Amino acid sequence: MTSEILPRTTTRSDLYRQIAVTLSIIICVVGSMIGVGVFGGTPIAEAAGGALGSDATLLAPASAAFSIWSVVYLGLVAYTVWQWLPAQKASPRQRAFGWLVAASMLLNAAWILSIQAGWLNASVLVILVLLAVLTVVFVRYSSRPAGSWVEAAIVDGTLGLYLGWVSVAVCANIAAALSAAGFDGFGLSPDLWAVGVLLVVAVVGVGLAVKGNGRLAVAAAIGWGLTWIAVGRTSGQMESMTTSITAAVVAAVIVLATIAIRVRSGRRSEAEPRTA
Repeated sequence: MTSEILPRTTTRSDLYRQIAVTLSIIICVVGSMIGVGVFGGTPIAEAAGGALGSDATLLAPASAAFSIWSVVYLGLVAYTVWQWLPAQKASPRQRAFGWLVAASMLLNAAWILSIQAGWLNASVLVILVLLAVLTVVFVRYSSRPAGSWVEAAIVDGTLGLYLGWVSVAVCANIAAALSAAGFDGFGLSPDLWAVGVLLVVAVVGVGLAVKGNGRLAVAAAIGWGLTWIAVGRTSGQMESMTTSITAAVVAAVIVLATIAIRVRSGRRSEAEPRTA
């Protein structure tokens, strides 16, 4: 009999973790409402002098891209409920990354407030830390398979979308901060810089696919963000066909590579001898 099927003893720390996740989602949701102007605040696209608007930089996604936050927030609410289930209280998976998920939601709220305050440089630091936290979460849940398809959807799916979208958002955030600071690109054309950043995103996206054995949610979110960057660059003040085509190609490469890795991983698993 393995340790995985033996009863697990719950601890006070498990309860504290569940409470921390719950408080964090409340703060996160309230922060998101502030970010869209529900409480009278300035919407993110208009805050900080419009630095994160859809026409602010070549790497800014079209405004429709941000609708993915609704899915992510709903998923995080579902995750919060899920981690309160009796079977999840002492779950090795929840113990491995529950605290980090709570931290990510607080960082999310902090990012929104920093943008609202016009602190672009601070917002870059916050979103970089958020990306690092979500990457650690990704590594931890990828090494521990979900116990059911429900868990895979609620936990892995939500956290994958979260990481994938932030991977794109961090590029737009850094570009916005540099633009607001008057960065001239060392004399290189903005198109060249945009293409360079998108190629880095391609490497990161494929790397995440390899590490996660083809996690579709991550690729879907990255592909979503890149597609809307491509759409945004087809018109408006920051029109750039070079950036648009590159973003579309990178999105396709990441999604197709992820699917290929997932299929190959599935075939390899079927070929392995079954164990008890």
